[in-house]
Amino acid sequence: MNKDIGLLFPGQGSQYVGMGKDLYESYQSARAVYDRAEEILKLPIKQISFAGPEDQLRLTCYTQPAILVHSIAALSVLENLTPVMSAGHSLGEYSALYAAGALDFTTVLKLVKRRAELMFTEGQERPGMMAAIIGLDAVQVEQICQEVSGVVVPANYNEPKQTVISGEVIAVKTAMEKARIKGAVKVVALPVSGAFHSPLLEKSANEFAEYLNQFTIQPPKFPVVMNVSGKPAYSAEEIRLNLIRQLISPVRWVQVINSARELGCQTFLEVGPGKVLAGLVRRINPDLNVRPAGTVTELAALKAGG
Repeated sequence: MNKDIGLLFPGQGSQYVGMGKDLYESYQSARAVYDRAEEILKLPIKQISFAGPEDQLRLTCYTQPAILVHSIAALSVLENLTPVMSAGHSLGEYSALYAAGALDFTTVLKLVKRRAELMFTEGQERPGMMAAIIGLDAVQVEQICQEVSGVVVPANYNEPKQTVISGEVIAVKTAMEKARIKGAVKVVALPVSGAFHSPLLEKSANEFAEYLNQFTIQPPKFPVVMNVSGKPAYSAEEIRLNLIRQLISPVRWVQVINSARELGCQTFLEVGPGKVLAGLVRRINPDLNVRPAGTVTELAALKAGG
């Protein structure tokens, strides 16, 4: 494929019942990914992904491994890729690191499983919520968070006029109301089980750091643009530090895409379920092109050059 290709990998919220089923039925490489993943994870990923129920697929402890496995299965079908870079939104960063060879198959599965378990448990022990603020710029959202008592912070800088906030339930609800008063076009509570990318996950982040340190990270074959910094990482140590901070730091997606453009990317493949990232990229920079790469139909079109 062209040398200006970048790989993007979706995060939580892109899942849907039935995802990956067509890949499993059509491609031997995808079938091998799912079968090996179930052996390592000891989770019924095929059943939950292919048939649901949706309530189970939406549980963080299942959602994250399911999206990861789908993304890796789709990646296994793509051949002769020479990407300029890779990046993933939150959870998707692990798929991006796998694509770049920084994390091997067993390592990435074990890390995501543990990450998902910790985030799910933390959400039950220390309740929080997240909400998308649409129509205000990032500075306005930051100011709103500063005006509110309690813990509420920007969690995802998704696009110039969409920032997700995260924190304690009362603080987030107060910030949501302030955003409406200040002219937000839309304010939406997100269906997640905790206050991800906020200080409420500090305990999980510390436990995850200890777990992460048991695993080897390799230098990536091509740069991975990281969520925490919004900049490309070239070394294993840089990647490790970014992953340790990721759970309690905002996802700087606007900066990620701008950095990818600076690396020479003109076109991205969104590898995995859904088309959430395509919409975000379009609103960050309309000149960039995002091609979906998550279903048999989409992958066949890419392989055919269509």
